[in-house]
Amino acid sequence: MARFPVLSRLPVAVLACLGLAAPAVPAGAQGVQAAPTVGSPNTATADPPVARPHTTPCVVQLFSHLTFADFTPKSFAYTPPAACPGPWAKIVLEADFSVTAGRQFDRTAQIALGHANVYYGTTAEPSRTVSPSWHVERDLTDYGALFRSAQAGDVNLGNLVNSTYTGVISGSARVLLYPASAAEPARRAADLVLPLSTAPGGAALLATGASTLAPTFSLPPNVEGAYLDLVTQSQSSDEFWYSCVPDDVATELASCPGTAFREAEVSVDGQPAGVAPVYPWIFTGGIDPLLWRPIPGVQTLDFVPYRVDLTPFAGLLSDGRPHQVGVSVFNADNYFLVAASLLLYLDHGARQVTGALTRNTLAAGPQPSVREDLHTAADGTVTGTVATRSEREFTLAGYVDTSHGRVETTVEQAVEFSNDQQFVVSAARYVQAIRQRTSVAAQTRTRREDEDAVAERRFSYPLDLTITALANADGSGSQATRITQGFQASQLQEGGEGGRVGTEDRGTGFGVVADTVTTQDTLLFDASGAITGFQDRRSSQSYFSSSSADGCYSRSIAAQDGLLTSVTDGQGCERPGGDRH
Repeated sequence: MARFPVLSRLPVAVLACLGLAAPAVPAGAQGVQAAPTVGSPNTATADPPVARPHTTPCVVQLFSHLTFADFTPKSFAYTPPAACPGPWAKIVLEADFSVTAGRQFDRTAQIALGHANVYYGTTAEPSRTVSPSWHVERDLTDYGALFRSAQAGDVNLGNLVNSTYTGVISGSARVLLYPASAAEPARRAADLVLPLSTAPGGAALLATGASTLAPTFSLPPNVEGAYLDLVTQSQSSDEFWYSCVPDDVATELASCPGTAFREAEVSVDGQPAGVAPVYPWIFTGGIDPLLWRPIPGVQTLDFVPYRVDLTPFAGLLSDGRPHQVGVSVFNADNYFLVAASLLLYLDHGARQVTGALTRNTLAAGPQPSVREDLHTAADGTVTGTVATRSEREFTLAGYVDTSHGRVETTVEQAVEFSNDQQFVVSAARYVQAIRQRTSVAAQTRTRREDEDAVAERRFSYPLDLTITALANADGSGSQATRITQGFQASQLQEGGEGGRVGTEDRGTGFGVVADTVTTQDTLLFDASGAITGFQDRRSSQSYFSSSSADGCYSRSIAAQDGLLTSVTDGQGCERPGGDRH
């Protein structure tokens, strides 16, 4: 029975794209970013710039025009600017990358300061005639502790350059520190940012589900808030984990083993402390490189860390003893890279706080279920479905006695995961259709002596992917792929004087994000397996966000045959009467 290279990496620089690359345009002082150029083949996203205060920032260049043509991490030094001593209203990282025209795979890019990861993403792939460039930004205000003193940093962007893989990647990065003002005061930043890994880029390798990143810390005795920012990137055999099936049918279905469920598990001193779903990032070389030219997948160039609230453990962490904070990935199957940073908020009015973890209903691990319904016809054709499910609900509660009274924190979270796959596997046809849904509903309630605050967060990671490979009698064939990928998030903060530490909003506020990429392409092959062309190639991205702090943003872009065809701004941001939010 013929097998097809489904969900694999096709040769880079499959087809030439026409046109000239347009450089990405950095955001202005108020977060206004120029639209990408219609008609250009350059990498384009609808992602918004980071919103900026009105004050004039101090700019510190971290590195300039570094060349990445090997696997040696590059170092840089950071020195805080004397003109902007802080505290800061906002801290923004800006980075610009490009890759020369030619042949090159997508590569992982990480920037670390004091070993703490401050940027994580992957790169765009070039073609023979297009040298893509792109711009990324990240709000690092919560990481203010890193920028108060001189720090060593590094960039980990491994890249193979030889006679076959010719694309050379280069990049620059800077940090903008915005002084506070009466109108735009400083947001409280973490007092300590502690990386879980000291490896280049701040990321560690977890090869299997049994692998754990779990350093031991000696922490200050006055912790009142604790959070873990986490990125879990699937690579190698795990790159397409959402397409995997149980081991016993992996060969039959020409798919990867290990089931289609992955989840990050967070622990404190070995006991379960939090859960982080894994986002199904698709890199620019994934499945069919033409799908992602010029519009990459959701967050492909700039991963969004998942924040785990560990505040119920604050009393425990403050007891003066060493404590271990750990991360593992359930079902990891060679392998995951994990970057994690512990953000601690201290009680500046007390040298010592006391407290305890009072409730923990989080089980030691998930219990996913898998249901197979497969049938083999007389001619050997396999049809059927594989369904994977996981549901978790838990409560974590604790208190800490601080200089401003007892603070009780209760975190309630529900995580639901489903992955439904349909298969048709025959000598002439291979179909794999995936419908995956991940949703998180979390509520954190903070009770003080004179106030209560409630923060609600919801996340949704929808993924729909269908790939159909056909083999003709003469040996030629085609591979048609259609993908819709999304990231949806909402946050509501109610009550609390100044809000909780470690949250985006202070006091009462809200925020929503909806980011969707849809792409499709059909590759055509001759009898030797060489690509002879493509058809029905088009893609789009729609990004909408609105918050009480930053207002409304909306941009939609579309592309066809590798060229950007439209840019539409502002849809959904009009008030009744035509005014903007």
